[in-house]
Amino acid sequence: MNRFISFARELKRYPSAIAGLVLIALFLALALYSLIMVPQSHAVQLWRAGIARRDSPRNARPVWYNALPWVNLPRTLVLDSAEHPELKRYREISEEHNEIEIAFEFDYHYDAFPRELNLFLRSEYESRRPFASVRWVTPDGRSFSLSDGGVDREQSIRIDQLRGLRRELGDVAPRVGLFADPASAEGVPQVLHGTYRVEIEGVSFEPDSDIEARFVRYGQVHGLAGTDHIRRDIAVALLFGTRPALAFGILAAVGSTVTTLVLAAVGVWFRGKVDAAIQRVTEVNMVLPLLPVLVMVGTLYSRSIWVMLGVVILFGIFSAGIKTYRAMFLQIRELAYIEAARAYGAGNTRIIFRYMIPKVLPTLIPSFVTVIPSFVFLEATLAMIGLGDPVLPTWGKVLEDAYRNGALYRGQYYWVLLPSSLLILTGLGFAMFGFALDRVFNPRLRER
Repeated sequence: MNRFISFARELKRYPSAIAGLVLIALFLALALYSLIMVPQSHAVQLWRAGIARRDSPRNARPVWYNALPWVNLPRTLVLDSAEHPELKRYREISEEHNEIEIAFEFDYHYDAFPRELNLFLRSEYESRRPFASVRWVTPDGRSFSLSDGGVDREQSIRIDQLRGLRRELGDVAPRVGLFADPASAEGVPQVLHGTYRVEIEGVSFEPDSDIEARFVRYGQVHGLAGTDHIRRDIAVALLFGTRPALAFGILAAVGSTVTTLVLAAVGVWFRGKVDAAIQRVTEVNMVLPLLPVLVMVGTLYSRSIWVMLGVVILFGIFSAGIKTYRAMFLQIRELAYIEAARAYGAGNTRIIFRYMIPKVLPTLIPSFVTVIPSFVFLEATLAMIGLGDPVLPTWGKVLEDAYRNGALYRGQYYWVLLPSSLLILTGLGFAMFGFALDRVFNPRLRER
C-alpha cells in the first residue's frame, strides 16, 4: 500500500501523466458505455440494415454544426400518422366507403433547403386498394399535386424523383422548388419561411381498410457525428469502434510484450539449444514484413479482427524486443541473489518468475503502455486498406468509406476528422502516460 501511495505521489509530479490517465479513462468509459447501451448485434444491425436508417439523410453534417452563428441548416423531421393519431380524421360515407384525411403541418425557419423529401404510405385491404390524393401546400397558399392513385400495402413516394412536379416547378428539384420563394431572384432561390402542409385525402372501399402515412424531411444536419453516403449514423461506428480499437491494442500489447519477456528469460536461464532456438526464430521473424503477411492472411484466409489479432501477437512475440530483454537478463543471471537462490534450492520456474522477471518489470510497464497505440493504429490501417473486419463498424472502416467516397473533396471534413481525432487522442493518452511512467520507473530520466 505504501508503495502504491509513493508511486501515485511521484506520478502526480507529471501533468502529462494526469492528462494521459484522463484520456485513457474517458475511452475506457466510452467502451464500457457502448458495451452496455449498444450491444454488438444491435450496432451491426444499425450499421448494416437499411430499414434501420431509412429516416436518416445522406451525407449530413453533425447537428452541432448549427451552433456556428452563421449556420442555420435544416434538421430531419419525421411525421407518422400511426404515432400521432390526432393527425388523421375519418368520415364514414357508406357501410363500405370511408373518407380518410391526414394532414402533416410543420414550420420551416431554416436558411437552406432540405436534403431530400420522402412520403411512405401503408394500407390495409383485402381485395380493393384504397385511393389517395397527396398535395403540398406552401405558406403563401400555393398547392402542388404530389400523387393520385391507389395505395399499395407498402408504397414510397420519392418526391424529388417526380418528373411532372419538377416540370411544374420550372425544372427545379422539388426539394428546392417546393420551399423556394417565388419572389426570389431567378437562378438564386431563397427559402420561403412559414408553415407548410402535406395533405392526404384518401377513400377506402372496404369496411376495415385503412391508410397510414409517414413523411420524412431529410435535413442537412443529423446526429452527433453526421451521416455517410448510405445514411448510416457515423456516431454508431465512433461509439462502438472504441471497443475493438482498445481491445485490439491492449490484447496485442499484452500478448506480445509479456510473452516476449517470458521467452527471453527462459532462453537466458536455460541457455544452450533453448536460447539458440529462440534467437534463430526471432531473427527469421525480424526479416519477415508484418503488413504484407497480414494482407496475405486477410486476402486468402479471413479478415476477422480476431484472426488478425492472433497473427499480430504471433509475430509480435518473436520481435526485436527479445534481444533487448535478453541483454538485460544476461546481466541479471549473474547477480549474487540469483546464485543465492540456486544455492537454497529454488527451482527454475521460481527463479525465472520470482527473481528475474520482476527485475525487468519497471522497464516493461512503460514500453507496454506506449506500444498500445501502435496496435490501435495498425487495426485502423488494416481497415483503411480494405482488410478490416467485414462485420464490425470501426474507426478504420469509417476512414475507409470516407476515402472511397471522396469526403475531403466534397467538403465533408467531419467524416474524416472525427475518427482521426479519436485515433490521435487514443495515441496521445497512452503516449503521455507511458512516457511519464518511464520517468517514474527510471530515475535517470527524471528531471532534476
